[in-house]
Amino acid sequence: MPEPVSSAAPPAAPAQAEIAIEVSGLTKSFGDRVVVRDLSMQVKRGSIYGFLGPNGSGKTTTIRMLCGLLTPDSGTGTCLGFDILTESDKIKRRVGYMTQRFSLYQDLSVRENLEFVARLYAVPHPRDAARDMIRRLGLVGREGQLAGELSGGWKQRLALGACTLPGPELLLLDEPTAGVDPKARRDFWTQIHDLAAEGLTVLVSTHYMDEAERCHEIAYIAYGNLLVHGTVEAVIAKSKLTTYTVTGPDLHHLAVALAGKPGVDMVAPFGTSLHISGRDLAALEASIAPYRNQRGLIWQHGAPSLEDVFIELMGRTPDNFQ
Repeated sequence: MPEPVSSAAPPAAPAQAEIAIEVSGLTKSFGDRVVVRDLSMQVKRGSIYGFLGPNGSGKTTTIRMLCGLLTPDSGTGTCLGFDILTESDKIKRRVGYMTQRFSLYQDLSVRENLEFVARLYAVPHPRDAARDMIRRLGLVGREGQLAGELSGGWKQRLALGACTLPGPELLLLDEPTAGVDPKARRDFWTQIHDLAAEGLTVLVSTHYMDEAERCHEIAYIAYGNLLVHGTVEAVIAKSKLTTYTVTGPDLHHLAVALAGKPGVDMVAPFGTSLHISGRDLAALEASIAPYRNQRGLIWQHGAPSLEDVFIELMGRTPDNFQ
């Protein structure tokens, strides 16, 4: 959640019609380990920007630097029109932060939690503000229920309401749907898109490919390096992957046989099928040719999925812990 503010409203952010965040050359190290290296990027206002990558790859550190919550060792940039190095306090007052861990009071009701947050951030008419948020999030009928008794999906709605009640301009979501059922995740993303349509900028880290595909733009960060960013369509196109989907018997032995062959950059099971991808089309075709007519196997040539792209990226990215 944003830091508490006084009853006086903060001064308006400098006018920035299109760009919410623009940074160049951000680098951050902890000890002798470089967590983020020479990162430059731009985020549009009112957009949902997704961050993906392996655990420990620098996603959270990147997000915190982008919005002035963590000072980079080097680099420059602005967030909401303010300098991330010299005006971080002004940025923090305009940021809502929702983490994986439910951080509201378990022994207060839904209404009491929201009224408390409204008073903490000096929101005018806190009871009315809490009531409006309860209605907006579909929590009517649950306002008297203790927060600790809510299911994961309802806790998530309450946490989102608490983060957005003070009216932030930027919302940070750190793997917000971990452990939440599919319907609750879908409802959550509908609410996020509603907020973005109203002008809220959202930065979200996630491991779910279906959530990444709901973002307006995405970035893949691996062990401190920004490898690719853009729309989902652009990221898939930039990968230059050719993908075959194979169904039939004995797919495990086919996967073992093809792994590491020239042109085969990725072999991964997907349910009852096998995805085989590569960037060098000629080498890939040569490697799979001996297996194309194998009895019982059905080969289909199709466009790579976002998950294909990310699995392939992970496979060729060195771990900076090593």
